[in-house]
Amino acid sequence: MVNPKQFVRESVAEIAAEAGSHQVVIALSGGVDSSVCAALAARAIGDRLIPIYVDTGLMRKDETVRIARMFGDLNLRIVHAEEEFLGALAGISDPELKRKAIGERFIRIFEREARKTGAPFLLQGTIYPDRIESEGGIKSHHNVGGMPLHIEFEKVIEPLRDLYKDEVREVAGELGLPPEIQHRMPFPGPGLAVRVIGEVTPEKIEVVREANWIVEEELVDRFLPWQCFAAVLGLGTGVKGDNRVHGWIVAVRAVNSRDGMTADPVEIPYDVLGKVSSRITAEIPSVARVVYDITPKPPATIEYE
Repeated sequence: MVNPKQFVRESVAEIAAEAGSHQVVIALSGGVDSSVCAALAARAIGDRLIPIYVDTGLMRKDETVRIARMFGDLNLRIVHAEEEFLGALAGISDPELKRKAIGERFIRIFEREARKTGAPFLLQGTIYPDRIESEGGIKSHHNVGGMPLHIEFEKVIEPLRDLYKDEVREVAGELGLPPEIQHRMPFPGPGLAVRVIGEVTPEKIEVVREANWIVEEELVDRFLPWQCFAAVLGLGTGVKGDNRVHGWIVAVRAVNSRDGMTADPVEIPYDVLGKVSSRITAEIPSVARVVYDITPKPPATIEYE
């Protein structure tokens, strides 16, 4: 296990040494990994850190507003790139190709922003499970296997590259980050795109965004899962009123885990699942049915793609 105090001391020194006198762009998503990186880098290089949050259009409901409020004191740059990402994903159904398209779009945006300041380095919150799953062929994380081969940055700095998620949370505590960040549920770098089976469309993203909001409202405070969310699986037949409908099938998933490498489904009482199902089908008219995923990891992954 990591020694948080020692890790902070060594990482600050490492970032300072790698950055030298240069400015550094950091990919700040607002999750615990990137937030810890930002806190470490701020100690190491101060105002030479350039934090950038990219609104991909694949974020959770009200996410951009929350991030702007939380990190406004860091002179956070917000890049609105919704059309870029949806355009890059148009016509793509294969999960790996989707991840690679997203990874490349992220890098190109960070390169574009870095050119404005001359920053030669990128800092990102890659953690050890990202590397294991990407290098092992399980799935390409957008910040590892999903990155393009050729990038303009002279160097990519990854201070958390050898840590598991639970170790990152310990470091967050050592840095004094608020509980809202330290214990925040993981959210995939590719965003809601990996919670949509098949091609990503604006309609599917809106459905999964609203369904995800309902799932978090109903389950987070009551069951404290390591992660919970909704995903759009495809189309199915249902009945609403006296009419037969062809609507979306939404899967609900809630798991407990320590480091994300293995996970077990949370046992949710049937009446709670019934309420979640009723809310999703009532509040999202295009949804025809809701299912609950009880598959552990392995054999499943936590996310759907």
